[in-house]
Amino acid sequence: MIYGYPESSSFCGSNSERNELYARQAYEVGKYLATQNIEVIYGGSNVGLMKAVADGAIANGGNVTGVLPGFLQKRELAHTSITELIYVETMHERKFKMNELADAAIALPGGYGTMEEYFEMLTWGAIRTSPQTGWLIKYQWFL
Repeated sequence: MIYGYPESSSFCGSNSERNELYARQAYEVGKYLATQNIEVIYGGSNVGLMKAVADGAIANGGNVTGVLPGFLQKRELAHTSITELIYVETMHERKFKMNELADAAIALPGGYGTMEEYFEMLTWGAIRTSPQTGWLIKYQWFL
């Protein structure tokens, strides 16, 4: 359980060809965060596990803020059903903005980008440039 963190960044894959179990579990993470009144801060995408987390939160009355670099809008298709969508210029600005908006970071299945974003958040927390706390969510063999 995530107590005392009103906003949480989630980092996960945008690849829509992942294992269906991952998608179901990502949806459940979004649902859980919504039922605990924890706002979801995520990459703003309407595909893959990012979409599943956002959809789980939205379907359960949660607030969802997406942060999407403009150049990825065409590639990832921005999620239009979320509470707020913020456009930034670069991937680094995306991480910085998500860090600024969130109190905690959660990593779900993804690729190198997911791990890089998650560990940068934890590093910023470790050197006290942000209050980040982090959780890795393990599914089957992924982690």
